[in-house]
Amino acid sequence: MSNIKINCIEVTQPIETFYVGKIDWQDLLKIAKKDIERIRQEGEGTIDGYLGIQRELSKNRLAEIAEYVSFNDATFPNSIVISIDSTTYNENNDEIEENILSFENGILELRDDGKIAKIIDGQHRVFGLEKYATDKGLFKQDLKFELIITIFIDIDEEYQANIFSTINKAQTKVNKSHVYDLYSFSKTRSPQRTVHNVIKLLNEEIDSPFYHLIKRLGKADFKNETIAQATLADCVIKYISNNPPKDRNILRTGSKLPLVEGTEKDKFFFRNWFIKEEDVKIAKVIWNYFEAIKRKWPTAWGNLEYILTKSTGVIAFMRFLKDLVELLGLDKVITIEDFEGILNKIEITDNELVNNIYQSGGVGQSALYKALISSIKNSEVVICKKAHRHDDKFKSLKDSQEFYMIGRRHQCAACAYEQGYNDAIEGAQMNFRVEVLNISQAGTVRHKDPKQAYELGYKEGLKNKK
Repeated sequence: MSNIKINCIEVTQPIETFYVGKIDWQDLLKIAKKDIERIRQEGEGTIDGYLGIQRELSKNRLAEIAEYVSFNDATFPNSIVISIDSTTYNENNDEIEENILSFENGILELRDDGKIAKIIDGQHRVFGLEKYATDKGLFKQDLKFELIITIFIDIDEEYQANIFSTINKAQTKVNKSHVYDLYSFSKTRSPQRTVHNVIKLLNEEIDSPFYHLIKRLGKADFKNETIAQATLADCVIKYISNNPPKDRNILRTGSKLPLVEGTEKDKFFFRNWFIKEEDVKIAKVIWNYFEAIKRKWPTAWGNLEYILTKSTGVIAFMRFLKDLVELLGLDKVITIEDFEGILNKIEITDNELVNNIYQSGGVGQSALYKALISSIKNSEVVICKKAHRHDDKFKSLKDSQEFYMIGRRHQCAACAYEQGYNDAIEGAQMNFRVEVLNISQAGTVRHKDPKQAYELGYKEGLKNKK
């Protein structure tokens, strides 16, 4: 598969750097293939899946464009605006693939892949060309048509919506109410908006561990930078929602989102704070977490010779955050000191946080995540993942945070219950073995007395044995 090369220039404006150039129309269809399919699958006239920003597609307009592009005097003098992710996760091999290969001598070289581009503005022209290709089949090669293109790299959804609204606010063909709705996007709550604001704060506050380390907008020479805003945004938003566009649309109508409980709460541990408009708590947890990381690995932090503040390190540590939240507690702003209590047990050194050990991509991220888990000195401490943590029968147990063994508490009451139940079924004497219990701060077992749970399980096991 050959790469795609685009002649372009680098443009710097207050929004930061983007690229303007020309691209063959068929190359544009190649790199935006997935986005085109997504829009089509959601149905013409209901394009609100990814951002909710594009205009409704007009079948008549598409037919007109498909015919128009074949005319001798056809022209699209205005730029088509797209965003490109600098990396793409490949589920087949669990690796992160680089989409931007180089930018040298005015040539932006991209990987030929249909997943890398999203259309911000100009979708009618793109779909009209796509319809022409479909209608003409093999004869589509006859059309020689270069397009002016504006490329933004690694921009988050908030910026994409703002760019679209800025482009279209003065154009009469766009429904004005639609444009004003896009300006209200910045006022309407959404997971995207929350994450955008959190990351903006982390990048701009002078005391933040991420101060001026986050690229607000990506550059083609991104490999010389630290962490892209879009990469960090993806890491945060997955703990808020499994369908951000749907949440945004619900909130736009004035409806409320229900709070989550049980396993959903474990998975989306920032969600209830988002719903209750307590975004500051989300920011504080991330701030505290990475401040603790910065203190643990001061040499590697912010240093381009290390991977700690590049995508490999940040993605791995954001994955590790879920494990720490389960261990240290949901529904609370975990302090820097609490995070340090765990991180200081990790035996990985600054000098190990390098690309030779943790290579770029999914393989390196997975390896670092596994190392973070396995490198904890108290490796016998295992976080309970079982669904029994949410069984209603444990609500009746008394609250207790007693240390049943030195240095450990928050034993999973549900695991203790199963231990007692199995002992009774097997005819063993009561023997509460706290040292083998898993840890949990989630669900109905949160802060419940594991010894009482063991006794309850033993009692019920005796009943069932009879």
